[in-house]
Amino acid sequence: MEKNITLSVKDLKKVIGRRVIIKGLTFDLREGEVFGFLGPNGAGKTTTIRMLVGLIKPTSGSIHICGYNIEEDFQGALKNLGCIVENPELYPYLSGYNNLLHFARMLEGVGEERIKEVTELVGLTERIHDKVKTYSLGMRQRLGIAQALLGNPKVLILDEPTNGLDPAGIREMREFIRFLAEHEGLSVLVSSHLLSEIQLLCDRVAIIVKGTIIRTDTVENLLSNREKMVWRLEPLEKGKQILSLVTRIEEKDDGTIWTEFNKQQTPEWNKRLVEEGVSVIEMKCKMPVLEDLFLELTGGDSIE
Repeated sequence: MEKNITLSVKDLKKVIGRRVIIKGLTFDLREGEVFGFLGPNGAGKTTTIRMLVGLIKPTSGSIHICGYNIEEDFQGALKNLGCIVENPELYPYLSGYNNLLHFARMLEGVGEERIKEVTELVGLTERIHDKVKTYSLGMRQRLGIAQALLGNPKVLILDEPTNGLDPAGIREMREFIRFLAEHEGLSVLVSSHLLSEIQLLCDRVAIIVKGTIIRTDTVENLLSNREKMVWRLEPLEKGKQILSLVTRIEEKDDGTIWTEFNKQQTPEWNKRLVEEGVSVIEMKCKMPVLEDLFLELTGGDSIE
C-alpha cells in the first residue's frame, strides 16, 4: 500500500543575484521513511533545507508539508514540521527540562505531559533535570530532537545529526532515527556527509550536485548489480590478459584487478587462470557501498 506523502517539493528554485543556486528540485517524503540528502560542497543542500524550514524564501516552486503550502499557510505547514538545522540551540545553564519548557511555551497546546512524552521517547528521563552543560554531545543531540518533536510533527528534518559523535553515539542515533520512522510514523529527512551511515540508515536517497538532483532512488536499487570481484594474481600481466578476454577489467593502484561479479562465470574464470599457469593469490567479492556510487556520479567531488 502506497504511504501518504508528508513533504512534497516541486520544481524548487533559488536565484541569488545572477547565480542560480537551486535548479528545480522535485522530490517527496513518505510517511514512516528515512530519506537521505547527499551532495558535495556547494551542491545546495543547506540552501534547500533552509527553504524547507522557512528560513529563506524560494525564488519559485512549491513546498507542501502535510498538504499545507508553506508560502500560503506558513503556520499550518510549520505545525507539522520539526527540525534541527546545524546544531541544536540549547541553553547550557538550564536543565534539559527547563530547555524543553522554554520552547514548549512558544507552542500552542504543548504542556508538561508532552514534555514528559518526548523526554521518554529520546531516553533522557534520568538526566532531564540535570543542566545541559553536563550532557554529552549525543545527549544534547537527543535533547535537540526532543525539542523538535514537542509540537508532534509529521516531518522531521535533521541536518548532520551524527556530526561529532563517536562510533557508539552514531550507532545509537541511527537506531533512534529508525525507531522514530518505524514506530512513530515520522518522515525523517537526514542530511549527512557520512555515506556509510546513510547507506545503513535511509530507505531512499537523493543525490544533489550543483543545485540539481541527479538520482533519487531506494538504497537497494542504487546499489543493485554493483558487486565487484577483486583478484590478486601472479604473474599480474598474464592474469590481466586472460581476464580481459572474458570480461571488462579495472586495474587498481594496489595491484589488484577488479571485474564484475558473475556467480555463474567466476568459477570458470578462476579455473582458466589456474590452467594457464596464473596463481590466484586472492579472490573476493566486494559488496557495493554508496560512497563508490556517489564518487562515480559526482566525478569524485568531496562531501559537505
